[in-house]
Amino acid sequence: MNTPDFSAAARFVAANARVLDRRRFERLFEDGPAAPVRDAVAAYRNDDGGFGHALEPDCRAPGSQPAAVAMAMSIMDETGAWDEDLVRGACDWLAAVAPAEGGAAFVEATLAAWDHAPWWVPEEGHPASLVATGMIAGTLHARGVSHPWLDGATEVMWNRIAKLDAGQGGTAPLGGYEMFGILGFLQHVPDRERAREVFGRVGPLILERNMVALDPEAPGEVHGVLSFAPEPDSLARVLFDDATIQAHLDHLAHGQKDDGGWTFNWPAWSPAAELDWRGFLTVDALRALRANGRL
Repeated sequence: MNTPDFSAAARFVAANARVLDRRRFERLFEDGPAAPVRDAVAAYRNDDGGFGHALEPDCRAPGSQPAAVAMAMSIMDETGAWDEDLVRGACDWLAAVAPAEGGAAFVEATLAAWDHAPWWVPEEGHPASLVATGMIAGTLHARGVSHPWLDGATEVMWNRIAKLDAGQGGTAPLGGYEMFGILGFLQHVPDRERAREVFGRVGPLILERNMVALDPEAPGEVHGVLSFAPEPDSLARVLFDDATIQAHLDHLAHGQKDDGGWTFNWPAWSPAAELDWRGFLTVDALRALRANGRL
């Protein structure tokens, strides 16, 4: 069994990660308190209730963005630092800027004058994004939140997934990132019978459309098995045999760099964003390894 060098990872986080990810590390692996995580997340909050300021490292703009909201909620959820006031404010902001159909766009145009990754481009017509809508809605459902924005977002997700299921996806792409949003939603939406039934039809698209790299050594900007099924109870685990899961866990453990941290396989467009991502992903890698009995 391959295990990472935990001490080296701890040193990498201490030396290189944002305060936010240092607090995540302390909370998740050193029995640290929840309040400092909540406070670190709150530092990225805007007066409108949303989150920005490079909380999502690929957007350096101060203005609120759905992806930053998704990250804020995910971090508060994973660390048990859930804050109802922050969440309510973020949901109110999402409702104020929602596309006409509901849900959340992937990118809001407020980033225009600021540095951001080249793939952060507002979509024409301001449609709802499967990525942002699904990931945010999934976390809110996991926490049992009630809010009008979530009601609309849930309908958006069911409607969009039904169109995919019926082969009516239109011109919108369906790739790995969109599937992450779908899986995040289906993992936690309260109607479990419907979620399992829908996953049984939509989940196999991960394999049929070659969204996943089954070879853990596959080069380039690919999505590995653990991107779709990071934990033993992930819905998508049924798509992969145990030998494949174990091979990808081996690859993840071996992915630790000489400096103790992990990195990513998409383009590094900014030194600051690269370092922010490495701190975040180092904590994520340790979480995934521990959840699968490798730490």
